[in-house]
Amino acid sequence: MNLLITFINITLTMLTILLFIYSFLSFFMSPYHPVRRTIGLVIEPLLNPIRKVIPSTVGFDFSPMILLILLQVVGRLLVALFRSL
Repeated sequence: MNLLITFINITLTMLTILLFIYSFLSFFMSPYHPVRRTIGLVIEPLLNPIRKVIPSTVGFDFSPMILLILLQVVGRLLVALFRSL
């Protein structure tokens, strides 16, 4: 069970880091840059459902922040669930 908890923690950490990098690069790089496109292959499918529910307002996109909160909440719930088993 500890292996599964470790896997969940590593996956959430990697997704969080990729989300920060993707958000940071969006200020400086073209959307067609290979690095940004590669990270986007992982992050965009997670952001798109949030963007459908909460559209960007006046040029601000809050979906990365919401995704970060959701990742942390779901991660903690999964870890607590597997620790209780």
